[in-house]
Amino acid sequence: MLDLTQAYTGCPSSSLQFLHLPRETLLANSVVVLNARTLGFIRALAFWEVFPSTRHLEQSVQCLTVDNGMKLVVASLGHRVVAWSLSGIQNDYWRVHSSLVLPEDQHVMALNCVSGLLAVGTRSSLSVYTLILENDLPTWSLKWSSSVPPISRVRFSPSLMYIATTSLYDNAVNVYLTTTGRKTQSIAHPRPVTDLIWRNSPSSSRDDPILYTITTDATLRIFMPVLDAPQYLQLHAALDTFSSLPFSIASQETNSSVFRLDREVMNAALKSILDQSQSAEDDARHRRIREIAEEGWDIFLRVLGDGSLVVQAVANIDRRPPTLLKQFTLLQSAPGILAGPPAHLYIVPNPGRFSLTLVTSPPLKSYELAILPFFDARADGVKLVASAAEHADADAREDSRAEVIRFMRTPNGEGVAALREDGSGEVWNFDWAKTGRLVRTGRWKADAGRVDQFAVFDAGRRFVTYSSVNSLLTLHTSPPATLQVPSLTSLFPLSSPAISSPRRTLVGITHTNTVVIIRATVMESSSLELLSESSLPLPRPPKTILPVDPMAWVGQYGSGTRGVAQVHDVLLSVSEEGELAFWVPQGELLNHIGPTSGIQANGVTQVREADGVREEEKAAWKCTGIVRTGRKGLTMARCSSAKKSVLVVPTPEGQELTIWDSKESEFSLGLEYRAILPDAINDLDWTATPDGQSILAVGFAHRVELLCQQRATYFDERPAGWSVCWKVDLSGMVPHPISDSIWLARGTLLVGAGHQLFIFGQKREAGRQDESLFEHVARLNGPLDDWHPQKILQCLLWEKIELVKNIIVTLARNVESGRDIHEWENLPIEKFFQTDDETRASAAHRPKYSLLFDIPEGKEEDEEDPFSPAVVGKLLDRLEEKPIPHLTPSENASLLVLIQTALEIEEHRRALDSNGLRYLISLRSFYILNRRASEPNTPSSAPNGPTPVRQLKRRERLRYRDMIWAFHSDSQELLLSTSMAACGGKMCWADARALGVFTWLRSTESMRAHMEVVARNEYMAGDVRDPTACSLFYFALGKVKLVHGLWRQAAWHKEQQVTLKFLNNDFKEPKWRTAALKNAFALLSKRRFEYAAAFFLLGGSLKDAVNVCLRNLQDWQLAVALARVMEQGDDGPILRDILRNTVIPLAFKDGNRWLASWAFWLLHRRDLSVRILVTPLQDMVAAIDVPVADIGDPHYDDPSLALLFSQLKSKTLQTAQGTSEISGRTEFNFVLQIARVFCRMGCHVLALDLVRSWSFQRPSTVTRDSRAALRPPSPVSTRFALEPALRRKSSILIDIDVSTAPSTTRASPSPSRSREASPARSPKEELRDKDEGDLIARKAGIGSLMKSAKQDVKVPEFNMDAFF
Repeated sequence: MLDLTQAYTGCPSSSLQFLHLPRETLLANSVVVLNARTLGFIRALAFWEVFPSTRHLEQSVQCLTVDNGMKLVVASLGHRVVAWSLSGIQNDYWRVHSSLVLPEDQHVMALNCVSGLLAVGTRSSLSVYTLILENDLPTWSLKWSSSVPPISRVRFSPSLMYIATTSLYDNAVNVYLTTTGRKTQSIAHPRPVTDLIWRNSPSSSRDDPILYTITTDATLRIFMPVLDAPQYLQLHAALDTFSSLPFSIASQETNSSVFRLDREVMNAALKSILDQSQSAEDDARHRRIREIAEEGWDIFLRVLGDGSLVVQAVANIDRRPPTLLKQFTLLQSAPGILAGPPAHLYIVPNPGRFSLTLVTSPPLKSYELAILPFFDARADGVKLVASAAEHADADAREDSRAEVIRFMRTPNGEGVAALREDGSGEVWNFDWAKTGRLVRTGRWKADAGRVDQFAVFDAGRRFVTYSSVNSLLTLHTSPPATLQVPSLTSLFPLSSPAISSPRRTLVGITHTNTVVIIRATVMESSSLELLSESSLPLPRPPKTILPVDPMAWVGQYGSGTRGVAQVHDVLLSVSEEGELAFWVPQGELLNHIGPTSGIQANGVTQVREADGVREEEKAAWKCTGIVRTGRKGLTMARCSSAKKSVLVVPTPEGQELTIWDSKESEFSLGLEYRAILPDAINDLDWTATPDGQSILAVGFAHRVELLCQQRATYFDERPAGWSVCWKVDLSGMVPHPISDSIWLARGTLLVGAGHQLFIFGQKREAGRQDESLFEHVARLNGPLDDWHPQKILQCLLWEKIELVKNIIVTLARNVESGRDIHEWENLPIEKFFQTDDETRASAAHRPKYSLLFDIPEGKEEDEEDPFSPAVVGKLLDRLEEKPIPHLTPSENASLLVLIQTALEIEEHRRALDSNGLRYLISLRSFYILNRRASEPNTPSSAPNGPTPVRQLKRRERLRYRDMIWAFHSDSQELLLSTSMAACGGKMCWADARALGVFTWLRSTESMRAHMEVVARNEYMAGDVRDPTACSLFYFALGKVKLVHGLWRQAAWHKEQQVTLKFLNNDFKEPKWRTAALKNAFALLSKRRFEYAAAFFLLGGSLKDAVNVCLRNLQDWQLAVALARVMEQGDDGPILRDILRNTVIPLAFKDGNRWLASWAFWLLHRRDLSVRILVTPLQDMVAAIDVPVADIGDPHYDDPSLALLFSQLKSKTLQTAQGTSEISGRTEFNFVLQIARVFCRMGCHVLALDLVRSWSFQRPSTVTRDSRAALRPPSPVSTRFALEPALRRKSSILIDIDVSTAPSTTRASPSPSRSREASPARSPKEELRDKDEGDLIARKAGIGSLMKSAKQDVKVPEFNMDAFF
């Protein structure tokens, strides 16, 4: 995904400090912590964390030291000293440890910290502090202080007995006692001393001090004490250029540097290599290494001016008493190993490798020193690992320390510019193809004038700046070009029409919300030209005007021929009321942006027609879409290439972030995401993936969250929308808050915090197969593979059974092949456009040959079907053993379920109709997924295991959508038996409610018979036979005597005698009915609601029993079941009351169109049952006489709505009438909305198939020719003629009294005004008039249809003469 690939923190020129950890070595410079091997950024430490007043100081860190024992980093700034400590189990947490403040005139010049002792050198003193705990807080306590000349370096000896210092004004090295501060020795040098190193060798036999000094002439001197003066250091050896090279070469070498290679680091690496040597050949190769390790040589490295390395050794340092030191040269490498003599060079361990790491500065680079090849003088002994030279500008002295304010990029993200707090700025080219780094191409300085707006183009090679002081726009070329422009609040470039074109177009927004078009000519003589200043044709001035992000369509403004190709949106305007409007240029303004130019003024272009007679005014900007968000007081907004708009509005709970789609219609309000964020949002920016998806970066103070659109799914209980797919957290890296973040090319994110820049992207490492950000987003929201359960389920619902069989067979072949998942095959797209009959026909007529000229094989019929139980079983076993990657546990389980279901469907296809098959699919999935969710090895039931993002969860019932399929099925008896079998043959009421059995059964006899089955199973459930569990259902069936008999067997029940006595009465008599009702109310007071409902039924009060079910049991399905059984059908008043006052309001509240359609169907308002599937809920409320208080989210996120609508719209006369009330444009928009839902689900090919095959034909009369009237009527003719689309159906049900049928829409108002007197109408009003015209014509058609239905067509008796 997104990792930190580059950190631009500047290159230090001072010395470095190292913190050695078990797994890595950290490098500290200018209080920036890097990994010593990779130079990867780890942490920046800021002084203003302790001293806030230092945040904007121009001073820089002067001294830095590291205490490896206590893991402290200590730095100084002026007279202040701060210490940070590294903690945490993984050594990954930095915190402020302590601080020290000196007098203001004592600026710290040198620091050294070892084991809790801190030596501080200033211009006039040397002090030593000890670390103590005061009130449980670490505090530095002064041990002693003495006056000394200005100190440049201070070093503790390994034994902490001595302190060595150097001064700015002499060449002497002074040695002091740590305990008292008394000077013990002053060692004079002929040249200024550049470095001091105490020899630290715990494995050495000597514990006396040994000091190395290095002077400016690259000479290293070794000072050691002698036996008679153990505290007095004497010069024992000096290593200069002449000691390591022949005189002829050394005399010409004027530029070199020498460094000591730490003995302990060297010995540890040498020992690890020697421990691995086994054979004699290895002994021969390791002879020199063994000699270095065993003899205890000290190794020194000299870097010559040509970049060659000379390795010198000094022996006998550990001898006691020391004999004459022996120095010699081990090897000299070829030139060019290093870039040149660095000022500082260090050697650090490389854990886990038989090599060491060399770090040089400046420039800051790290090398891998492979020990065996290096000491064999091979060319590959030293390899460059990382270079921080790219982390700073070419001239480090010109690096700006001012904080970044904001970024601006080119349209394609290949160039970026940054504006800093002091008014300066830099421009970079983003070299994403080769190095993935920023290459600085230009800059402007703070003293050049205040810069308020800036824009960059041509991949960062050119840029313009605008200053509000003089309203001057400057093109920074040689020589620069300037232009006086109106006061600008925003400035951005457009993509150039052609790369070779020398003209670039800039767009500026002024304070008065006018749009300024500026042309920049980038030739040998650069120029700026103001082309036009226009206003958007809005009724009121907008709150803000923003650019539409062009990342998805960079390279050209439009494609194809102008006037034919679609022009991309350029601007987004936001009104005070939160109305979004998208704008594209047109007319002469479009010519200005393109290759040609013209003259424009005040946003209006004069267009003269060809005949020269009439002129008309045409606005320069054209609105392409409007979205009404209702958000007021917005503080931030951005628009993506895909016209996804994000708005930020402050609320009392926090900042509201909403994402809106531009495709607003009656089926979609455009709102796709809403979240209340407690943290303040600093910046927003969009980018686009290669397939046109949008990714939003939301910047907070210390993190950036990336939001992408999530695929809609049936398999997880979560709303489709947007979610955080990745998070870039800088809280553990930099203390500075994030000032701005911006997308660069190829999904690379640039983040600015303080004066530092960070690039997050895909790391370029050989063999790395991590999923990129674009791949991750495509997996979450892109087109699905054929074998994904989402696509398989939709194919099954849309009757593509043969296609699903082919998909499963192809999946089995892919799994058996053992290939990588990215190499799996998918079916050709044409297969998805075929019906099952076409698929079977093509498979049946496919010739099969074994050889080129052979005849078709004769045993073709006997060949094994590739979709067989054996193939499916083997595939299921493989998928159980090794699930498909990137599928959630729920999706993996659903895939197995659907494969099993497809096999069962194949066995029941001839017995079930299409709606029955859809119910069977849902039934199988429901029970298998619930069983898997209850298994102990599933994520949802594992108490202590790792918790995935999405878990398998039990579902309480089928969706209402699945129940409605069974309601409209003609195979209900078979569905009922299948449902019984799914419950193990013992369906109780909980199972019946979960499956909606009494919701979808249509036969009254079947409902009564099945309620008796449910009652018997309720009684038999469990070990105790309790008559109270089944009384409600038996009383509904009128079987009081049967319940009386059951109570006879309940001798264990404490209420047996009382109940038997009471049930022995005749409840046809009013007094016993009244007694039953009194008992019901008593049971209500005891909260025995179900038993109370049973006594209400016993007392003959169905309404009270239903009310108990609705109000106390919260079970409207039980109420419907009782009403349908006791009222012997669907026409009873109690059932109608339940539907009107409970079910329909509940459906509107939940936005459940399936439930509302079913309720209207039972109410014999089948016209409304069809309309509710398509018409917006707000419009439906006005058309029905049902009290609706709340209207929920109109869920148009189910493609099956279109499937049900296509079935019902011409099923009966009522549904045909309801269809006629739906305008053609509404149906058109509905189909487009369902196609968009398919795309959001990842089923793009099914969306294409939907729009290809959808039929907009409606029932209407067909004009008969005159010859038809002379023909004798056929005995099997219908009562009226239908269009061909309805002729394909077997029949249409006449379920309406056409003479009294009410209209389902309001009466149209009569046209009282003349056309001439009507005011100018908006485009939307004209569109509404077209829809009304379409609706009138449609109603005329249905009127003719019903008129023909009213004709009493008499069928004459059979007459043989009619056939002749």
